Amino acid sequence: MLSGSDVHWWGAMTSDFENMTDSGFVISDHKLNQTFNNQSFVVRLLDNVTWDSIGVVSVWDLPTASDFGHVLLSNATEQDSSSSKSESPPSESKDAATPGKSNNSEPFKAPTMFDNCKKLSDKYRLRWTLNVDEGYVDIGLEATTGLLNYMAFGWAKPNTTSNLMLNADVVITGIREDGFPFADDFYITKTSVCSVRDGFAAGVCPDTVYEGSDAVGSSVNNTKLVYGHRIDGVSFVRYRRPLNDSDNKFDFPVNATENLTVIWALGVIKPPDVINPYYLPENHGGVESENYGHFSLSLSYHVDECLGPLDADNKYDQGVIIADANAPLVVTAGPSVHYPNPPNPAKVLYINKKEAPVLRVERGVPVNVNLDDQQVKFFWTIVGDSISIAARGEKKSGYLAIGFGSEMTNSYAYVGWFDRNGTGHVNTYWIDGESASSIHPTVENMTYVRCKSEEGIITLEFTRPLKPSCSHRDRPECKNMIDPTTPLKVIWAMGAKWTDGQLTERNMHSVTSQRPVRVMLTRGSAEAEQDLRPVLGVHGFMMFLAWGILLPGGILSARYLKHIKGDGWFKIHMYLQCSGLAIVFLGLLFAVAELNGFSFSSSHVKFGFTAIVLACAQPVNAWLRPPKPAQGELMSSKRLIWEYSHSIVGQSAVVIGVVALFTGMKHLGERNGAENVDGLNWALGLWVFLGVVTVVYLEYRERGRRRARNLSRGNWVLGNVEEDDSTDLIDSRGGFRDKDDEEGRNGGRSEIQLEPLK
Repeated sequence: MLSGSDVHWWGAMTSDFENMTDSGFVISDHKLNQTFNNQSFVVRLLDNVTWDSIGVVSVWDLPTASDFGHVLLSNATEQDSSSSKSESPPSESKDAATPGKSNNSEPFKAPTMFDNCKKLSDKYRLRWTLNVDEGYVDIGLEATTGLLNYMAFGWAKPNTTSNLMLNADVVITGIREDGFPFADDFYITKTSVCSVRDGFAAGVCPDTVYEGSDAVGSSVNNTKLVYGHRIDGVSFVRYRRPLNDSDNKFDFPVNATENLTVIWALGVIKPPDVINPYYLPENHGGVESENYGHFSLSLSYHVDECLGPLDADNKYDQGVIIADANAPLVVTAGPSVHYPNPPNPAKVLYINKKEAPVLRVERGVPVNVNLDDQQVKFFWTIVGDSISIAARGEKKSGYLAIGFGSEMTNSYAYVGWFDRNGTGHVNTYWIDGESASSIHPTVENMTYVRCKSEEGIITLEFTRPLKPSCSHRDRPECKNMIDPTTPLKVIWAMGAKWTDGQLTERNMHSVTSQRPVRVMLTRGSAEAEQDLRPVLGVHGFMMFLAWGILLPGGILSARYLKHIKGDGWFKIHMYLQCSGLAIVFLGLLFAVAELNGFSFSSSHVKFGFTAIVLACAQPVNAWLRPPKPAQGELMSSKRLIWEYSHSIVGQSAVVIGVVALFTGMKHLGERNGAENVDGLNWALGLWVFLGVVTVVYLEYRERGRRRARNLSRGNWVLGNVEEDDSTDLIDSRGGFRDKDDEEGRNGGRSEIQLEPLK
């Protein structure tokens, strides 16, 4: 018995929970605050306690009101009514509390009670009770092992001295994921997992598999399951085996008085699937005398080597409910069936149909999303310059892997798996191909690494820096950086078996994601990756047409085409600007509709939105244009400010729009991995360069034309009809001129200067 904080001998009239807690009392001053291993002692009642007031003797922990175990004294009042005090219970009660004793009325024995117990290892025990008259032996296997692990015990082939596992007759037992026990007859023809090829079975297989279709209605599986449970991380299974079996093919006869060689093992079991209906044991591995072994056993010898209870490190692997965000918990009250702490209360709480489970809440992980096909859940939290990541499969598997990338090739992978000893691992890899030889181990700076399995469901957890600190930048893991502002592409895979040694095709996944999921780390959301390159290509072309051709063309027409007769330059300017702005809006709506909105976290969106705002301000600016000055008057200050602002805002919009084109190319490459982004960037850069050269050339010609015009004005003579119709923004008088100033050439009043001819 493990020690408690304040444990006493306790008495009550009945064993129901209310009576034990409300009416129970201390019956002895003998304290039990230590660990007891197979010890015997005399317990004396208190002076004020008599046996007629006690119907139940219990070992009771006061602070937690927990019953460590109790004995019913059903006849205590009748047989000791004349005694006021006693040093021990009456003989019948003592007999009822002592397993294995026999009297006139056969005492009840719990299925966990046996006549013999042998310690196989620190975490595995063998118990048995022999019944020669009935021709059977009851065997109990008890171990601190994982939920989906097996406990194996059996007899080696008679007269075998080496390779004792081969041709052995064993029973494989364990606890299923639903909490129910199993025990099946197995025969070993090879030390490998059972397989059936061309109708022939080989390996560690159930007896019925060797018989094939002939096993229907046969009696080759003569092992009878009696009882089983799993409590506090300890699995226990009791089964019955006949001493002389009718199955002489796969079962050996057992002579109860003869020393026979027996074998045992602990290991991981493979759950049934659509092809295999059995729980099949995998290679136990590990160290001899810890995970497997053999010895000589005579069932008739009395053995008592088991002191105290088995104590598992992980006591809460059964009946665990994990509370996820937005997942409702169904809580009901029902009868107490398997509640492990007697006396059982009449009713207990059932959560999601599990009796009195452990409720586990993921704390510190506020965000989780489902990856592709809803078969893997991805958790994360960002603290400072590090990120904590967890992934949990939604179905049973041998290993679970997640990767960062658009596909398996050129991705960084994290694999959670269990070795033969049931120890969990998380390995990291760089994958540059589709074969097993293309999976290269890496060394990442991970902390708080954990891999666990609950009923075959694997969960892996780790914490890593957002930007790895590497002294050797040529290592692949040094490039495995996570930018919280950029969507993280996550893929997943599951398989049957993994290893930290040489990987083969047998380690390849059996199921995988069909497409990556883009996880927005800062927003706490995710979306399935879609091939949007055609859509974004149309969006990019429309924006190039607007910001690279139409809108710059409208600005150039207003700057360099005013020498055209009439208002042709003005019409060209208006048509190009309106067309460009319309295409900008179409391109924007096209992208927003396909991407279900947009976020301002990327530089492309920031530059693009700024350019659109400035472009939309231009029509409003034009509508608010101050009136032009009268003929002969100087430009007003309002008109002057408007001319400058209209020109500067328009030019700024185009410059920022061109920058948005470049950032859009970069964003396209990061999001969709477009292979021709570099080529498009060079083409766009060449186009911008040609545009700048063109503007420089036009500006040079414009300034030359202005110099010539000013010179002709200074030497103007009568009859000179080569007056330049073009008007610059600023004339020689220091004011702005409007295109309407040309009225002087159309009949309006004008002034000229006459000079004498020489």
